[in-house]
Amino acid sequence: MVVWTEDERAAISGIMGGLLYEDDGPKALCRCLIVYPWTQRYFGAFGNLYNAEAIMSNTQIAEHGTKILHGLDRALKNMDNIKETYAELSVLHSEKLHVDPDNFKLLADCLTIVIAAKMGNSFNPDIQAAWQKFLSVVVSALGRQYH
Repeated sequence: MVVWTEDERAAISGIMGGLLYEDDGPKALCRCLIVYPWTQRYFGAFGNLYNAEAIMSNTQIAEHGTKILHGLDRALKNMDNIKETYAELSVLHSEKLHVDPDNFKLLADCLTIVIAAKMGNSFNPDIQAAWQKFLSVVVSALGRQYH
């Protein structure tokens, strides 16, 4: 079990509370698909992903990016039991969708970049450390089924 300090909980809640899900989620997912093009293979049913412009204007990608941030809400609300909270999602991504678990880390990194750009100097090392810890637990929980 992960132990969270009150400062970490406050930092993570603050970040999540400041996100615009319909904007920040799509930005993070688009960045991931553009920077790491091999991740596009999981979104073949989403239509044209042939270039950055197509990815950034794809409504299904935008909707999924928003959905991802709503999924992080579940982790935020269950910080003391993230692994169990994400158990079904881990099974879905491993057994049905066959997503490479390394891609969760890539997406987490892209989300961190989006947040850092948005927060500027407010995204100080202490805030970043709490956020990275949170995302590390989420990534681990999503990859749990693979182990």
